[in-house]
Amino acid sequence: MRSHINGPVVSIAYHSGYGHTAVLAEAVRAGAAQGGAVAHLIKVDEITEEQWSLLDSSDAIIFGSPTYMGTASGAFHAFGEATSKRFASGEWRDKLAAGFTNSASKSGDKLHTLQFFTVLAAQHGMLWINLGLPPGWNTSTASEDDLNRLGFNLGAAAATPADQGAEAVHKADIATAEHLGRRVAQIAATFVAGQATPV
Repeated sequence: MRSHINGPVVSIAYHSGYGHTAVLAEAVRAGAAQGGAVAHLIKVDEITEEQWSLLDSSDAIIFGSPTYMGTASGAFHAFGEATSKRFASGEWRDKLAAGFTNSASKSGDKLHTLQFFTVLAAQHGMLWINLGLPPGWNTSTASEDDLNRLGFNLGAAAATPADQGAEAVHKADIATAEHLGRRVAQIAATFVAGQATPV
């Protein structure tokens, strides 16, 4: 069994087509580190055997992808299919899971991408962690700088204009992604401690 002396291990398995989702992935990593985890970024379209082993030994895996045409990117879907060996062996059973996504539109069918992540996690027998934030920016006195400004509950969602680069990712979306990373790290620490406690 892996030692947790340095905190739980959280891996962020993501694909980024134009850099926007990479900004969010880094924010999730930073939040997880702030939450006491050893956090790793893994680009699923460049994944190595060593990184597959890292996913296998992680306490939590956070999935991330842009939303293209109403679902996760083709590169992320290819990664999902490649996890079938882990599905067959039960390698990821009872690991924690969470997810985040970005698209240009405020909705952009991002919910479907997050649902795809939850089904993938469920097939592996993983335990899903939601965003854990109330919706922001939904009253006349609210601000677009609120956390969870787009009002998603299943995971972290961001909206970035299609004609702007990664530097245009909204600061509230970055902060929401950081929150997700911290939340997963903190829950993972509690989960790992519970597993280590004799029954």
